[in-house]
Amino acid sequence: MKIDKLKKYSKILTLSVMFGYTLVGCDDFINDLEPVGAVSDEYFNSEEEYEKALIGAYDMLQSTYVNILTVAGAADDIIVGGDANNYDQPTLQRIDKMDQTPADNNQLRDVWKFMYAAMGRANYVLEFQDKTAFEGRDEIIAQAYFLRAYFTFELAKFFGDIPLAVEERDGVARIQDKRIRIGEQYDVNRIGSIAQVYALIEEDLKEAILNLPVTQNEKYEITKGAAQALLGKVYLYHGTFDNTQFENAVNQLNTVINSGEYTLADISTLFEKSGENGVESVFEVQYTSIEGAGWDCIQCSEGNYLPQNNAPRDFTGATYKAGWGFSLPTQQLYNAFENGDLRRDVTILAPAAGEYTASRENTGYFSKKYLPTQANESTRAGSDPLNYDNNYRAIRYADVLLMAAEAEVQSNGSTGNAITYLNQVRARAFGNNTHDYPFNGESNLLEAIYAERRVELAGEGHRFFDLVRTGKASAAFASYNATKPNEFGEITFEENKNEVFPIPLVELELANAVTTWGQNPNY
Repeated sequence: MKIDKLKKYSKILTLSVMFGYTLVGCDDFINDLEPVGAVSDEYFNSEEEYEKALIGAYDMLQSTYVNILTVAGAADDIIVGGDANNYDQPTLQRIDKMDQTPADNNQLRDVWKFMYAAMGRANYVLEFQDKTAFEGRDEIIAQAYFLRAYFTFELAKFFGDIPLAVEERDGVARIQDKRIRIGEQYDVNRIGSIAQVYALIEEDLKEAILNLPVTQNEKYEITKGAAQALLGKVYLYHGTFDNTQFENAVNQLNTVINSGEYTLADISTLFEKSGENGVESVFEVQYTSIEGAGWDCIQCSEGNYLPQNNAPRDFTGATYKAGWGFSLPTQQLYNAFENGDLRRDVTILAPAAGEYTASRENTGYFSKKYLPTQANESTRAGSDPLNYDNNYRAIRYADVLLMAAEAEVQSNGSTGNAITYLNQVRARAFGNNTHDYPFNGESNLLEAIYAERRVELAGEGHRFFDLVRTGKASAAFASYNATKPNEFGEITFEENKNEVFPIPLVELELANAVTTWGQNPNY
């Protein structure tokens, strides 16, 4: 299916007809709609109907720009910024200082409710997976399992031990293969630990891998390599709690590397329009600007407004257009790039002082990987700047190489493959092998890999989660505080609290779960 067909199908399947009820997170939906389960239960009578329902789940990937926007500013390397005179995005600006509270809504609540709604869409497909037989059905079901795993992993990274409906299948605990209807959310509980949540995600991905093809006809569709890479990543996160999982991560990530399906792309065009869905793309979220967007339902757009957030305020450049001045790289991040590293100019835009209006806590730097261009603007539908067509590279091959390198060292202290993988990434960054490991006196291989992830993936929404899972968050924020300009605010990261975000209080109240789930620790 082409992207325009994806857009068409996602709009055809309205929530009132298609999805029955989703777990907490859509209070207006729960309160305002009458039950229509009989209509949705009569669906899934043909291959086309399965495909349409699957497209409905894919469509929710486009809402994950909120996740990236939110967590990018939580890292030590990015300052949220925004209007210098007003706290125009107060939740983001509190997250920037690790001062978020359960009363914060906006982006944190969006992450919660969009990802649970997305799981509900995947569950709708899975609930009726055996209703109608046709050739290719198993692949559709496999894609639904991947999508559910992806959305659940996003929730787990943000909120930790999350509430899920669980059942046992074939002697293994699994996420329940059906929607949560009104009233049932009161019986859903937290799993018990974030490690157990990871185990549930792993089971979904293992099942998905069995029936996914190596290649797909359409760029947006999930491949076997994408599922293996995501499974390897989940194992890597799981290894924080159970170091035996690192070997599982090695096996999955090496399978992706050894498949020969991916390679490192030209760094200079990697984040350009011409670089989308290229040789380095393992999994990419697709956006299109052919439909206008509005503030009354920005998640309804098929486009991406992350670029508008990142662009300098009142910018007068020839290539990029003006934006809202969020997601400012710090001086510390700029300094982390070695001389000759081509990635610095790909990652950071440093306009002259007179070319833009300064943001809050202005650093003089802007996140360049996702920016709105004048060329984008000329083809974009609608007047509100909410629907740029910049795809998000959710899993890149460089990330796979660095995850595999880390897992190799963590699992058995192996250096052979780990050094090879690390040096592949560095050779691309410098254009040759003159900066191979060890470099700049860094002889600790694991620390070198962590340092490489910092600069390779800067501004892509991975840094904060990397700091948390490796136990380095507290030290990283302390280092930032020690070297920041005096006029910038302190980041008050608290261990055993700020590793996850608070569950929005309104969501706990809607589910009658203030006591049963409880708030995340120390909020």
